Amino acid sequence: MIRPLRCLITSAAALIAVWAAAQPAAAATTIQRVVSPGGIEAWLVNEPSLPLIALNFAFIGGSAEDPADKPGVAYMVSSLLDDGAGELDAKAFHQQLEENAVELRFSATQDYFFGSIRLLRDRQAQSFDLLRLAINQPRFDADAVGRVRDQILAGLRRETTDPGSIASRAWWRTAFAGHPYGRPTGGSLTSIPTITADDLRTYARQVVTRDTLKIAVVGDIDAAALGPILDRVFGSLPATGTRVGMPDAAVRDSGRRIVTQLNVPQAVVWLGGAGIMRKDPDFMPAFVVNHILGGGSFTSRLYDEVREKRGLAYGVYSYLLTLRHAAMFMASTQTQADSAREALELIEAQIRRMGDEGPTEAELAKAKAYLKGSYALNFDTSTKIASILLQNQLDDLGINYIEKRNGLIDAVTIEDARRAAKRLADGGMLVTVVGQPKGLASKEPGG
Repeated sequence: MIRPLRCLITSAAALIAVWAAAQPAAAATTIQRVVSPGGIEAWLVNEPSLPLIALNFAFIGGSAEDPADKPGVAYMVSSLLDDGAGELDAKAFHQQLEENAVELRFSATQDYFFGSIRLLRDRQAQSFDLLRLAINQPRFDADAVGRVRDQILAGLRRETTDPGSIASRAWWRTAFAGHPYGRPTGGSLTSIPTITADDLRTYARQVVTRDTLKIAVVGDIDAAALGPILDRVFGSLPATGTRVGMPDAAVRDSGRRIVTQLNVPQAVVWLGGAGIMRKDPDFMPAFVVNHILGGGSFTSRLYDEVREKRGLAYGVYSYLLTLRHAAMFMASTQTQADSAREALELIEAQIRRMGDEGPTEAELAKAKAYLKGSYALNFDTSTKIASILLQNQLDDLGINYIEKRNGLIDAVTIEDARRAAKRLADGGMLVTVVGQPKGLASKEPGG
């Protein structure tokens, strides 16, 4: 389970001085590829200015590896790996984490099982040993499993009256019907009670294996010291696992609108359609276009039309979401029930307009300048840096991507942007709305 760090405090100011003193930030970033004596690879940024170490890692195989009739297994595993391991029961393990000022986290997305540890340099032996125990010898004791199951069920019950959760689940269930992406990552009220300790152990054996392991490390540790630690922590994991082959998928029912009635004062609106995969040549143009449309917060077209001009919502945004087997273009807002129809129509109109016309030259130049200049803000803590290095590995972008990234943005032309905008808009959007939206009903594609 995720627990707050008690004693470990990072200094953002010190890290900013190291990482962002020069522009671009990437110019000051030195990433080493470290291979342990046992052949385990990690990307390392050696930063000795603070006595801290951050290690992030991931395995391919998130909730998509859950049994079809038991969604939530990966989520339960992520909630239980620090609830006792080896000879330490849950209480003893938590006490060791606190005494050594360790922040240990696990999580699962559709595609990946993630872990991270933040520790003090002077406590690294004890701290890394706790991580080793958690991933190699989880206990899944009956009392811990029961406690976590109850906590998850309580959260799921709360979600049954939360419009955002209902809208999200309805969108994913419809967009990817019959595909693992359509199952709820956090499980359901019917599936969680059926998950056993044996299910959790089976998942861990199949997914927590060395063949898909990616690791990023940032902090006061050098390559010579890191190699043996990688072997000690990860070297005893199974070499390979058994994963379910998963087909590529596309968003279904584009053009459909699903309205769910819920007695709440506001309505939540979700929209999603076909996106652009991360390795597609049009991804970077689409990234810039999305910033102009709805990703740029207070400067986006959606914010200007929905919030500034009409005051229909506090926030409205769009984003690109890329999974291993699907890519989405998403938008969302929350507004008063009697404003939901107008807000949705404005969002849809702005998406069509962007697809028809593309951005202006001025918008493109402004977006490119912002996206390049703000990149340094991603390097102000060891946590953020490790997260970026890990994601770049998962996306197979290359160890020098940070150096290339701003150049790729610079290279986006107005023609590139217009082409990407048309691709995003032409696919149509599946819409889910939850609340009591006035004058807004469900409809089928083309209806």
